[in-house]
Amino acid sequence: MDENSQNSILSRTFFWMFLGLLGTGIVAWYTYASELYLKIFLTNSFAIILILELVVVLLFSFLFRKLSPTVVGILYFLYAMINGVTLSTIFVIYDLNSIVLVFVVSALLFGALAYYGYSTKKNLNNWGTFLITGLIAGIIISIINLFIGNTMLDIIIDWAMLFVFFGFTAYDMNKIIALSNDESLDKEKIHIYCAMQLYLDFINIFLRILRLFAKRRD
Repeated sequence: MDENSQNSILSRTFFWMFLGLLGTGIVAWYTYASELYLKIFLTNSFAIILILELVVVLLFSFLFRKLSPTVVGILYFLYAMINGVTLSTIFVIYDLNSIVLVFVVSALLFGALAYYGYSTKKNLNNWGTFLITGLIAGIIISIINLFIGNTMLDIIIDWAMLFVFFGFTAYDMNKIIALSNDESLDKEKIHIYCAMQLYLDFINIFLRILRLFAKRRD
């Protein structure tokens, strides 16, 4: 694929990522400001929303190649909207100015890592196994710590997962170049898949930095 086509995919990828983040932010703020989050917790609907969010992302991941571009786009925005509902709790827990500051810092770090993944001459494919192993290990230890309740272990997990998603950002950005040259993929939806990967990377970086450094409400 020529450089113009690659740049077209990259520009559409970041545009869709921006739209997803914008949608998440609007839904999160509305859910908080309207106090809808209270109704969700009082009716024990939060677990259902989390399950629905998981189902959507699994459908997106495993059926991406088979689904039409329209359906893939719908699933992407559906996930972003549902994620906005679950993320509304950050406005309850953290100071608003602190949330904004962490968002800006996260965006700068994400941008630097994405640029590295795009500009490096190295093939980062060999990072994949290490990063996925780290992610799975982090999830398992996090679940175990829910029962243990060790605060120090929680902090260690947050730091470890932050660096895992630093790695994923560079890795996924590097992978976009390879995917743009994959003739077996529908070029009308590849940018949506790439947007989802970078969206997830950014959200996870943001949430980890938030947990580590943001000022909590009194």
